[in-house]
Amino acid sequence: MGSLVRAQEGEQKPVIFNRLFNLMNPVVYSLYSKKLNRFYIGSAKDFGSRFEKHKTHYFGKNKFTSKADDWEIFLLIKCDNERQAGKIEAHIKNMKSKTYILNLKKYPEMIQNLLQKYVDC
Repeated sequence: MGSLVRAQEGEQKPVIFNRLFNLMNPVVYSLYSKKLNRFYIGSAKDFGSRFEKHKTHYFGKNKFTSKADDWEIFLLIKCDNERQAGKIEAHIKNMKSKTYILNLKKYPEMIQNLLQKYVDC
């Protein structure tokens, strides 16, 4: 079953995540921008590469993450497979709630419940 991995303050280099996720497990991630006071939710099989792309505006000037240059990793959820990651990502986005995202970090049992809910994906 997937698990919760909390990002430590200052841990933003892809090499750290390649070590943490050396099996390339899919993750659901939350990024936070102080400048925008907003969260971004996504999922990726190779988080280190994806995060680097967000930071370098690889996806283009008109994409949401290009509106800030101070994205920090707020939360990582290690999933069993890409389908589970996609379902959890969609669930979090559908909540449309900053409070919900904050509570995911504050109450790890919420993440365990999500992982269990989408375990058979």
